[in-house]
Amino acid sequence: MSAVHPHPALSGDQAVQPALAAFVELVRARRSIRRYRAEPVPDELVAALLEAACWAPSAHNRQPWRFCVVRSPEVKAALGEQMAALWRADLARDGVDPAQIEQRAAASQARLTGAPLLVVPCVTLQEMDLYPDPARSRAEWTMAVQSVALACQNLLLAAHTAGLASCWMCAALFVPALVRSVLALPDSWEPQAILTLGYPAESRQRERRPLDSIMVWR
Repeated sequence: MSAVHPHPALSGDQAVQPALAAFVELVRARRSIRRYRAEPVPDELVAALLEAACWAPSAHNRQPWRFCVVRSPEVKAALGEQMAALWRADLARDGVDPAQIEQRAAASQARLTGAPLLVVPCVTLQEMDLYPDPARSRAEWTMAVQSVALACQNLLLAAHTAGLASCWMCAALFVPALVRSVLALPDSWEPQAILTLGYPAESRQRERRPLDSIMVWR
């Protein structure tokens, strides 16, 4: 592996344009937050976040993202209860200690019911290209999933800019049919995550790996 050489634009704060420096600071300050105040998120703010999400780049500009916004306490409770029940069963089959199962399932359920707002991003392949072979079909599906992830990153950064906190939960990937059923989503919507959103009731600090440990120059 070749030696890593610093890029001139990253060699010091004076070499970074002010707008870029402000953006980097914004990105660095965003954290995954799991506890929120009970204060609701205004509808107009939710619309602005989704507008920001929809300006992400996407494969062929097909915009294969779909979003379900969950406010109802009853729907959040049903989603949390049913997902926790399946997770308990999975962990029991894995031989996990019953006390640990209950602790983990209860914590996950509380994260869903304790957030003022849930956004469930989904991918749809309805407008993506069709191919007769599995390799290209798989690549097309991956492109669509990547497009949804890009939209979610826009949403998370927009939420942070607006003073909101958020957290990406991957659990929907393990039980997509359940999530689709509880939320009464179309069959063509494949849930990719559950984003919890609200005004933060905690702060968190996390470090990142040094840049020279995760990149190479060629």
